Amino acid sequence: MIATSDLGQASARARRLIVAGKCIVIPTDTVYGIAADAFDAEAVQRLLDAKGRGRDMPPPVLVADEAVAMALAVDVPQAARDLMARFWPGPLTLVLQAQPSLRLDLGETAGTIAVRVPDHEVARAVLTMTGPLAVSSANKSGRPAARTAQEADHQLGLSVGAYLDAGRTGDGPASTIVDFAVTRDGRVLRLGGISLDQLREVAPAVAGPAGQPPDPGVSGDSPADGPAHA
Repeated sequence: MIATSDLGQASARARRLIVAGKCIVIPTDTVYGIAADAFDAEAVQRLLDAKGRGRDMPPPVLVADEAVAMALAVDVPQAARDLMARFWPGPLTLVLQAQPSLRLDLGETAGTIAVRVPDHEVARAVLTMTGPLAVSSANKSGRPAARTAQEADHQLGLSVGAYLDAGRTGDGPASTIVDFAVTRDGRVLRLGGISLDQLREVAPAVAGPAGQPPDPGVSGDSPADGPAHA
């Protein structure tokens, strides 16, 4: 366990492990997450193996700020930019078209990337030191998400290089996921910490889950099946 009372030291240790290709567990504003260098395909595979998860469920990527997210994606619609400005840092994951020149192998993403800026001081400090991290909830697939570093350790054990302990996370829901890879107006894949009404205050044409239409009188692309991200 790595205490986060000295955040600079904890972040530096986390960076050394990430550079070495290890997985680490970090706190986020939703649950604890298992993290790996997003640009290290072998490390990402270790993350999936630790969870007992296949490449058909690629992990999202956490970043320190909006500028990093924009560098990872291409052709980002204005509605997505507006949602970033309003809800980041926070429980909002956006699925975007990935920058094709980047060396990313997160699994079967169909050329997309799911990105988020977490609203947690420790997570963002680590991300500032490490750069983008592939992060999935720190639990075995199908088991409850970890709200403490100890709960994560109980499930993942020695498959993780280190656990950053920042106490218990909140008991709020997971992030809301909005897909902009198949429609420029956005389509909700999962509702979580941000409601559909909140989303539509910023992006009125966003489509709700399961093809729920946008607000009456607001034109938008027809939603289509998109990639499945956690």
